[in-house]
Amino acid sequence: MTAEDNKNNDNPESTVLRRGLAIVAGKLIIGVASLLTGVRAIWSGTSPKADQTLYFANHTSHGDFVLLWATLPPDLRALTRPVAGQDYWEASKLRNFIGRDVFNALMIRRDGSGQGGNPVDQMKEALEGGDSLIMFPEGTRNTGEDILLPLKSGLFHLARACPHVRLVPVWIENLKRVLPKGVLVPIPLACTVRFGTPLVLAEGEDKVSFLARARTAMLDMRPEYDRTDGNGNGNNGGTSGQNGGSAA
Repeated sequence: MTAEDNKNNDNPESTVLRRGLAIVAGKLIIGVASLLTGVRAIWSGTSPKADQTLYFANHTSHGDFVLLWATLPPDLRALTRPVAGQDYWEASKLRNFIGRDVFNALMIRRDGSGQGGNPVDQMKEALEGGDSLIMFPEGTRNTGEDILLPLKSGLFHLARACPHVRLVPVWIENLKRVLPKGVLVPIPLACTVRFGTPLVLAEGEDKVSFLARARTAMLDMRPEYDRTDGNGNGNNGGTSGQNGGSAA
């Protein structure tokens, strides 16, 4: 934190102004997201609840958590923190303001330096503190051809450590086409955020079995057109994918 940040924190008027700007910016972001994507939420097997929840979703764009966050009801939005890459969201003052003040994101270091603590431990601490979280169990953005990368073990460890937290699978449809990698201007296309039936870690269930169930729960929410390849064959996603990103 810089000396300027400390000065702002000591100034009540500056703090109030910053909070006011964050509220306005949040509403603007939701409006722009709705305008560009016509985003709608589909809740199947569950419904919006104030219960503490870990939403775990597929990850193809920097805009993923924005769209998921925007589709939550306002009361749940205020309780839910996206898990975000610190390197990206602290790269500029504007991103830092949006990440920390607008979204109240839980910043995770992804550079492998070991600074900032273990990502899974950070998420566990936030859950134990009462927050709901949005996480991406692939651990990195999926910019390749696989429909879904292998899920990392963090989801399993969080399910075991915080059994009171609802585990809701989410499938974000079409955002990869709206904001493809390297494109600065979004392409207006309809997007859907699908919320599925909560998962429960069974007594004695091992990591491999649980992650396989979680993966299936995510893939099962894909729309019909995205379930087959050009030859009409089922496409359940590759298992080769990248293994980079955070330990989550």
